[in-house]
Amino acid sequence: MKLIILNDYDQASEWAAKYIRNKILQFSPGPNKYFTLGLPTGKSTPLGCYKKLIEYYKNGALSFQYVKTFNMDEYVGLPRDHPESYHSFMWNNFFKHIDIKAENTHILDGNAADLQAECDAFEKKITAAGGFSIGPDGHIAFNEPGSSLVSRTRVKTLAKDTIMANARFFDGDLSKVPTMALTLGVGTVEDWKIVALGLQLIFSLSSFSLTEIDYFSLLSSLAVIWKFDLWWSCNLQIPGTCRGGAEGA
Repeated sequence: MKLIILNDYDQASEWAAKYIRNKILQFSPGPNKYFTLGLPTGKSTPLGCYKKLIEYYKNGALSFQYVKTFNMDEYVGLPRDHPESYHSFMWNNFFKHIDIKAENTHILDGNAADLQAECDAFEKKITAAGGFSIGPDGHIAFNEPGSSLVSRTRVKTLAKDTIMANARFFDGDLSKVPTMALTLGVGTVEDWKIVALGLQLIFSLSSFSLTEIDYFSLLSSLAVIWKFDLWWSCNLQIPGTCRGGAEGA
């Protein structure tokens, strides 16, 4: 396992975007061979990566015509066209700026009549697509610390810390923040070796374990289960600026 230190957010975003670009190009997707990409929302962390990918597309260096995407989570009960829904976020910040086809983008429906059936159907779509290849991530979807390592796509009640952290996207009003979400499970992530790029830290570097499974530090667990090259962008003189991620071996 390697720890890759990057100077700042822009360098980390470009590193992630180049990694995704190179993986797509190496795969050489076509009409009968789609590249499948797992994506997060994150509201802030993935934006730099998405902007670089849009830049590659506009420069003619990359096409998403034969790429299928699966987003990792969505709020329950928030209208699809709400400005803070993950549908809105992905289309406004990424999809509408590239040549991906709408039918090749997959986001969980938080307003489905049967939420568990929606989760089960989403798992089947992932399997049919052959699983994910890579993707920048927030905090492993809406899997909170302590989530089961064998969990599947499911309905999840959000932790108070998560609700408080997301209040900034809802005018600081906690009452407006959805309290439930649909999320890929840790077991789903593990099955398909989804790469977590652009992780906002939910743990301190001092508590991050590279050798032991820690159910309260999900990335630690996955780093032990698989073999990752970890990268971080930090200004160590400014508290709270560290961001990180991982490249699957």
